[in-house]
Amino acid sequence: MKRKKILLKNVAVTAYAAEGKALGRIDGKVIFIEGAVPGDVVDVLVTRNKKDWAEGKAISIIELSKERVDPFCIHFGTCGGCKWQMLPYQKQLEYKQQEVIDAFKRIGKLADFNVLPILGSENTTHYRNKLEFTFSNKKFLTPGQLVDLADDAWPGGALGYHVPRLYDKIIDINECWLMDDVNNVIRNTLRAFSLSNNYSYYDIKEHKGWLRNVIIRKSTTGELMANLVFGYDAKKEREKICTHLLEKVPSITTLLYTINSKWNDTIYDIETNIVSGRGYIIEKLVDFSFIISPKSFFQTNTKQAEKLYSVVKDFAALKGNENVYDLYCGTGSIGIYLSKNSKKIIGVDVVEDAIKDAKENVALNKIEHASFFCGDVIEICNETFFNLHGHPDIIIVDPPRAGLHAKLIQKIIEISPEKLIYVSCNVATQARDLQFLSEKYSVEKLQPVDMFPHTHHIECVASLKLK
Repeated sequence: MKRKKILLKNVAVTAYAAEGKALGRIDGKVIFIEGAVPGDVVDVLVTRNKKDWAEGKAISIIELSKERVDPFCIHFGTCGGCKWQMLPYQKQLEYKQQEVIDAFKRIGKLADFNVLPILGSENTTHYRNKLEFTFSNKKFLTPGQLVDLADDAWPGGALGYHVPRLYDKIIDINECWLMDDVNNVIRNTLRAFSLSNNYSYYDIKEHKGWLRNVIIRKSTTGELMANLVFGYDAKKEREKICTHLLEKVPSITTLLYTINSKWNDTIYDIETNIVSGRGYIIEKLVDFSFIISPKSFFQTNTKQAEKLYSVVKDFAALKGNENVYDLYCGTGSIGIYLSKNSKKIIGVDVVEDAIKDAKENVALNKIEHASFFCGDVIEICNETFFNLHGHPDIIIVDPPRAGLHAKLIQKIIEISPEKLIYVSCNVATQARDLQFLSEKYSVEKLQPVDMFPHTHHIECVASLKLK
């Protein structure tokens, strides 16, 4: 039996809450609202209803907040990528700053801490160096479009982004502001050619269809990579679409293809094949060069990554005689960035291709005192490993959103480096981990960095010192 839908009328939005939601109250009950900003008055369709709180989505705006600005993207409101386009950028920064403060008070239980002003992004559009688009035979339709649809006439394929919370529908993207216009040219060229040749798009439910994904990377050096992902190999048509793409977008410096016959979209365990170019692109961070292969993890906002790494460097305050451990090191970018001021760099990451890239990056930058090791950080970082490579004077951690494993936290406490720098893309788990680390460490300062304008995501760097 379906639950009765609850509609809350004329809810005054009074504040910002975490994770991009706004906040209102009805008879003292807290309502977390998606799609609203402080100052709005909205009707809210409740999606979760608990005793003390509820959450829902604004389905109509009765009064517009004075804080609102006009969104610049034609897909705003449907695409879930840049949900804060209706907020002035300065307001976005203010709300992110407040979220960091609230997280460390509420979750981290810190009474006295220093949060520096958030570092905003100079570019609020065209800032990403990587985008991934999905081909699907199930095009997402708005409620209005559904009304006009015949019972047996669902339209054909789409090439774009996944619909939030709908795994089998794709929004057909015509224009995306996250990367410069080359992403639109590549995507729209592929769409037009595939439709004119009647190529099949992937069906996620039936696990069939030829075209699956296109992954685009562009570096600040101007190098451009495109990786076409197919559900199976069809050599004649594959060569045809690749030739057409290179003709229409000659700025592509490396074109690749991947055959993914699995049920999921991950390609990290699949061979990637070179059609043209070197198979990788080069990115620059200040004086350092980095090889970006098709499976590499690299900070997706290069210019903000320079600010982020500068913060890490300032917090580390290296004198040149320290052993620096870079855990969850990815392609080694943080360790390499600190290499000129350290005695030794030791990096660890579980992704084999990332470690391979890290070793190539060390050679590319002619760094002789850095070593990188592949394996699970929790398993590798034991007493034997630290004894072999030298006691860490400073440990830098940049874990995934889930934060640090309890075993690693305990190991850091046991090893007790003089300084710990924690880079995080999730301030909630970072605050939780700092509370656990407070047994041995005090928080010197926190620096939020906005890597993703028009989204609720926040990066934060914490400097911790041994008590």
